[in-house]
Amino acid sequence: MIPIRFGTAGWRAVIAQDFTFANVRIVSQSIADHLKSEKLHHRQVIVGHDTRFLSEEFSRTATEVLTANGIQVLLCTKDMPTPAIALQILRRKAAGSVNITASHNPPEYSGIKFSTSWGGPALPEVTRALEERCATLMSEGRSIPRMALNDARKKKLVVDIDPTQEYLKHLRGLVDLKALKRSRMTVVCDPIYGTSRGFLDRILNETSCKVTVLHDWRDAFFGGHSPEPSLENLKELIATMKKQKAHLGLSTDGDSDRFGIVDSDGTFVTPNEILPLLLDHLVRTRGWKGVTARSVMTSHFLDAVARSHGIEVLETPVGFKYIAEVMLKENFIMGGEESGGLTIKGHIPEKDGILACLLLAEIRAMAKKPLRQCLNELQKKVGFFYTERMNFYLPPEKMIALQEKLATHPPTSLGEFSVKRIVDLDGSKFILKDQSWVGIRLSGTEPVVRLYVESDSPKKANQLLAIGKKVIGV
Repeated sequence: MIPIRFGTAGWRAVIAQDFTFANVRIVSQSIADHLKSEKLHHRQVIVGHDTRFLSEEFSRTATEVLTANGIQVLLCTKDMPTPAIALQILRRKAAGSVNITASHNPPEYSGIKFSTSWGGPALPEVTRALEERCATLMSEGRSIPRMALNDARKKKLVVDIDPTQEYLKHLRGLVDLKALKRSRMTVVCDPIYGTSRGFLDRILNETSCKVTVLHDWRDAFFGGHSPEPSLENLKELIATMKKQKAHLGLSTDGDSDRFGIVDSDGTFVTPNEILPLLLDHLVRTRGWKGVTARSVMTSHFLDAVARSHGIEVLETPVGFKYIAEVMLKENFIMGGEESGGLTIKGHIPEKDGILACLLLAEIRAMAKKPLRQCLNELQKKVGFFYTERMNFYLPPEKMIALQEKLATHPPTSLGEFSVKRIVDLDGSKFILKDQSWVGIRLSGTEPVVRLYVESDSPKKANQLLAIGKKVIGV
């Protein structure tokens, strides 16, 4: 039997292969045992789910196990955005949440995301403990207790909830709705059949924006592709924008924690461009001061904008849980990662794609010009940054050899360029003398090596890509 492993945002596996009802019960029991060990089992647990195949049934299975352990469950009555569930943890002072979601993974996947009492994803020490508990349960073949939902309801161990209105109200308080009402923008939204249906478009429709929504019904197979708001998956959104001469295109992933933004000319605006644009906007319009945080492989464009405002940047390992930690400990303005997640001051310690889309709509409304023009003006002030990312699948033996090589004999030069310093916070990041960099990171859950590069010119960025591929051996 394949062991259960937690990645940066929970356990994910292929439905009916490893993601089975039996394994969901094992993970749920491990979470119940963890809560008991932390003396948190007397507090409520939120249980939610996304729009994937069998998600409701898996959420009920988790509920049956938790309630059999005497834990009261607040069960979401419909598919719910991950950030809406995170808000419920904080508002209800719950012990945490069990969310049945595989986020942006392909349709054949499902997953369990366990978030703790502070509202963010479980940290590594917790997920390691859960993995050990799962392994013990699997090896012992211990019977997992279950309580029928009807019985649990009679004992008031299950309470049905719909967090929709509370989450919408919270979002309205974070965005300048007056600016949106003045804008009269044309916006195209694509929830990619996911959980932001009826959230992002609803708030925009409350303003003067003319909103067109694509794929706003449930499809457990997401139209036959991953529910990831990438350029490749947003071709219909771009075509609709061009047809309507729209000002902005907004999209979220399957569980609404990631975002995708398309400008009025149909070009995709990357998270590496969105984060510095948003930081500059928040500092100028809100007057916020403090620190910002980014994951280690995220563009230094954010750092340049931060420096221009006298703001400190804290670098974290990959995984939004680490940015959430900064949010809880520091005077936090905002934080994000290149994979498309962000949060801001006054919000939850969890990434929120719906909020990100609304904030970008606010920026576009207040600037009264395309996002690309805003970016060009910002780069003229702080410098130009060109980033690239590539993924490579390697056999396990090559993964191990590469990991050992980077750990014991890291390169002191990359082609003709000497390495000034190495950041080994998460993977290996080689900083060159001109502040260009090459990052290599091995996935913890699949045989994938990710290569990141950044420079001040497209030509050098492509040079560094070629050099990075040689280091990896592809």
